[in-house]
Amino acid sequence: MQPNLQHHSKPAVASNRGFQVWWQMTRPHTLTASFVPVLLGTALALKHDHFHLGLFAAMLVASILIQAATNMFNEYFDYKRGLDTEHSVGIGGTIVRDGIKPKTVINLAFGFYGIALLLGVYICANSSWWLAVVGLVCMAVGYFYTGGPFPIAYTPFGEVFSGFFMGMLIILISFFIQTGTVTSTSILVSVPSMILVGMIMLSNNIRDLDGDKENGRKTVAILLGKKKAIYLLAGMFTFSYLWVLGLIISGNAPFWTAIVILSAPKAIKATKGFIANNIPIKMAPAMVATAQTNTIFGFLLAVGIFIGHYFS
Repeated sequence: MQPNLQHHSKPAVASNRGFQVWWQMTRPHTLTASFVPVLLGTALALKHDHFHLGLFAAMLVASILIQAATNMFNEYFDYKRGLDTEHSVGIGGTIVRDGIKPKTVINLAFGFYGIALLLGVYICANSSWWLAVVGLVCMAVGYFYTGGPFPIAYTPFGEVFSGFFMGMLIILISFFIQTGTVTSTSILVSVPSMILVGMIMLSNNIRDLDGDKENGRKTVAILLGKKKAIYLLAGMFTFSYLWVLGLIISGNAPFWTAIVILSAPKAIKATKGFIANNIPIKMAPAMVATAQTNTIFGFLLAVGIFIGHYFS
């Protein structure tokens, strides 16, 4: 597929080169997908009376930097493949709308990776060097999600990869660096986070379904069609709440974690928003509500675990 040459013309001059442009380039509303799992993994570790502030801070910053860099890789490679224009709908557009040079975006992304690597050295030195392998794999997935000859995001496996690496694995690493182990409970508790992070990607793909189809992508949303993709989204929301109920009944999570139900209105808003709209820009609020579901659900789950540890 040949890229649209108009995308490689001189970018529009940014009307505002202030902090907002650079902040928007990180796609801030997605950063909670890295923050919440770190918080959740650490909350689980407190049950074992383990907490190392330095490791928590390093893991938190490294995860956010990797997520932000992944977003920048997405910005860069979508531009290079001619998928972004100044009229594209979405939270990206730093290159095509704000006039930031592509080289600047890619260099900043690698710079963030460099800082994350240094933080990773500190984490490994204070836990296990085996984490270096895991960390490098995570960073490779972040790059190849939209980079390389066969981007993961263009396949039906985007939700699986993002959910596993940005949802489950971050929780388990955060738990491991505090406790030195991974337990069955930590794995079970990380399942809904894995699902909800994957649903952020699915919501993005539902919104972009028509454009992605034209550009040859084979996402889950394209393979299922909009209606069935929304059913899948709603089903995964429901499964996540039922999973927590199962954790409570089985004794793997305290009763207090039932407060995750307070995030349900956001899940309902997301589902209804996708059902009611077909125009991408009108589906954007539903996509934001999906990300908010993950954020609020994960935060409340961490709070429930924390309360259960100290008050049960």
